[in-house]
Amino acid sequence: MSGLRIGLLGGSFNPAHEGHRHISLVALQRLRLDAVWWLVSPQNPLKSTEGMAAFSDRIESAEHVARHPRILVTDIEARLGTRFTIDTLLALQRRRHRDKFVWIMGADNLIQLPRWRRWEMIFETVPVAVLARPAYSGRALSGAAAQRYRRWRLPDRAAGVLADRASPSWVFLHTQLHSASATEIRARRLTSRHDATM
Repeated sequence: MSGLRIGLLGGSFNPAHEGHRHISLVALQRLRLDAVWWLVSPQNPLKSTEGMAAFSDRIESAEHVARHPRILVTDIEARLGTRFTIDTLLALQRRRHRDKFVWIMGADNLIQLPRWRRWEMIFETVPVAVLARPAYSGRALSGAAAQRYRRWRLPDRAAGVLADRASPSWVFLHTQLHSASATEIRARRLTSRHDATM
């Protein structure tokens, strides 16, 4: 029996927003996935704990935003006890060896990927789909990660077979852009709280 084709979207989801949902819907369609799992990180090692909402609040926020039968909000990293993406990927592959996983990220994360622990191993472990984001796409494609793996980049017309490809394989999806940003949402919330106390 063949397994599922599952996209993995990791992040703090602090808070989850329509941009996360948008790229998940694009991935479901363009990559021909059965599901997209949101891996809500208990604490991103590259991010400060300052301003980080409680894990349970971020899970709840993600569930509120996801609103789709094929987008699953998960606490997998908390249950596995993994802090780094590569450890999560390897653990999932061991536990669900029939399924085919694709790591999904925005162009902003492709820029900073070389700061991630064993980042090259991510490309060597699962296919990767990178979605265009406003103001980041040009830098992402000229950055260290994209250049290191340029030989293995598929044209976007081949995105539908990405999940079936051996690693390393990746695609950069030029699609309708969504400008939502968790950083901007937090800043707006802080401003509105400040205004309410004045």
